[in-house]
Formats: sequence, structure tokens, C-alpha cells
Amino acid sequence: MDIKEIQSLIKFVAKSGASEVKLEMEDIKITIKTGSETPETTIIQAPAPVAAAPQMVAAAPAQPATPASTPVAAETTDDSKYVTIKSPIIGTFYRKPSPDKPNFAEVGTEVKVGDTVCIIEAMKLFNEIESEVSGKVVKVLVDDSSPVEFDQPLFLVDPS
Repeated sequence: MDIKEIQSLIKFVAKSGASEVKLEMEDIKITIKTGSETPETTIIQAPAPVAAAPQMVAAAPAQPATPASTPVAAETTDDSKYVTIKSPIIGTFYRKPSPDKPNFAEVGTEVKVGDTVCIIEAMKLFNEIESEVSGKVVKVLVDDSSPVEFDQPLFLVDPS
């Protein structure tokens, strides 16, 4: 597991709202704990010479993750007049039907009830997610090809 994978794991855990995640593989153990203020990451690797460098480098990404999660909380209070389209399942979020096609919904796109706004892949099945509200897409809250949780907000729609 390289540093970029560890950083993305830390960001995912911070966004998911989980309080603690433990990951154990053959040669590495990772524990990520998120408290009220700062996420804490502990990494233990079996080979002692290799463990010294990743521990120092992996501890640094935990600090920038906190400021990134703070603005998200501030934004949701400002967006109270919008309707949120949430994920009905756990899986991987895709904005397009295929890599060579355009996105289902962009910021500013008018959607109607029943329009497909994205696809979520779960266990090799591609599930079209339909809008339950009519209006204009104001914000896309998830990056393309990223994992999503059940009930995670995906889009903000202005129903007016």
C-alpha cells in the first residue's frame, strides 16, 4: 500500500463519518480514528526498516484532512433551501454511462422526476440512480469513480 492509497483512505474515512477503521493486511496494519477535532492514523508495518519512513509520511496527511472536512459542514448549512439526492446503496459513483459518453447531470442541468442523474456500481451491477425531484442541479457533491455509502449526499437540486 503506497502513500497515495493511505491518503485517499484517510480522506474517505473522514468523509464517511466513521469513528474508527482498522485495516490489516499481510505486512501492514492501519488504524484510523476520527474524533471531534482531528483524525488520528496509526500505521504499523512488519519489516522494521521500512516502517520508519511510512509512519512519518503517513501521519502528515491526517492534518490536512481536518480543514477539508470543516468547510463541508459549513456548506451544508448554507444549502438548506436545496433538495439533496442521496445514494440508495453502497458502491462506486459514476457520472457517465460509459467513459466516452457525456455526464448524466452537470451543474445547471434541469432534471425531472425519473431522470437518471448517475450510476452506482455495486457488485458488478450498474444501478441507474433517478432523480426524485424536479429542478436545477446546483452542486455535484461526489467525484467521479469514487466510493459512496448508503444515504450519502450526491447532488444538490434547487426545486424552484
